[in-house]
Amino acid sequence: MEGWDPNTKSTLTQIPLLTTKAGPRDGAAWTQRLKEEYRALIAYTQMNKSNDNDWFRISAANSEGTRWTGKCWYVHNLLKYEFDLQFDIPVTYPATAPELELPELDGKTQKMYRGGKICLTVHFKPLWAKNCPRFGIAHALCLGLAPWLAAEIPILVDSGMIKHKDDAASSNES
Repeated sequence: MEGWDPNTKSTLTQIPLLTTKAGPRDGAAWTQRLKEEYRALIAYTQMNKSNDNDWFRISAANSEGTRWTGKCWYVHNLLKYEFDLQFDIPVTYPATAPELELPELDGKTQKMYRGGKICLTVHFKPLWAKNCPRFGIAHALCLGLAPWLAAEIPILVDSGMIKHKDDAASSNES
């Protein structure tokens, strides 16, 4: 964690690390891993709310916990930009990080793959690999999606690639 800003270090140290090395095909061990994932997500969400930094909602979209959906948002120039968030847990999880998708931004930035999957290869994937199986979904959001949003959304807004929902509504009425 050398070279990280103090805020990121502080946030990361407060997200519980996971201990169960199990993926979707591992039966009871996967159930245990999901419990750990929920604990970490709850802790991260509570920490964000207490710091007035609430920026996502997410839940398992199926009973197996292999498909996740929700919303994430980013505030730029005092305007809130909200996006659908979705991802599947890979069969090789936790050795392989989930590919986080923001479908409505598909094709709007070069730092994204087909289907709206955000690019995490250069900075995040080595970090995930080094910390497997201790990192989970909350860590992917904290160290993957949050910095991606902070880097990309202002550029997309300033270049006109995305518009605030109020701007889009008023231009449709004209």
